[in-house]
Amino acid sequence: MMILVIKSKSVDAITCEEALTRLMPGQLFLTSEAFLPISPCCLAVANINAGSTTTSICRSLCRRFQQAASGLGVSPDKAKELSQLCGVSTTVAIDPTINCDS
Repeated sequence: MMILVIKSKSVDAITCEEALTRLMPGQLFLTSEAFLPISPCCLAVANINAGSTTTSICRSLCRRFQQAASGLGVSPDKAKELSQLCGVSTTVAIDPTINCDS
């Protein structure tokens, strides 16, 4: 009998699509339809932040957030407020107006 063990990429890393999916609970807040983000949205922000372990991941997430923001009608002001309202100091800005290369 042979057992094959496949090791996936680091548990700490996060893909852009995973990040966007996790942020879906924050869509009502980010599109200005809700006054405050709900707790699942804030949990997503914390999890995305924890998975943003390298500069490359941070830049990729930043760019993907910008692309998604324009398509979903995200309010730049709400996006800038999100991490502060959730009490999370983020390494990735959820801000459609930021320069992702800096």
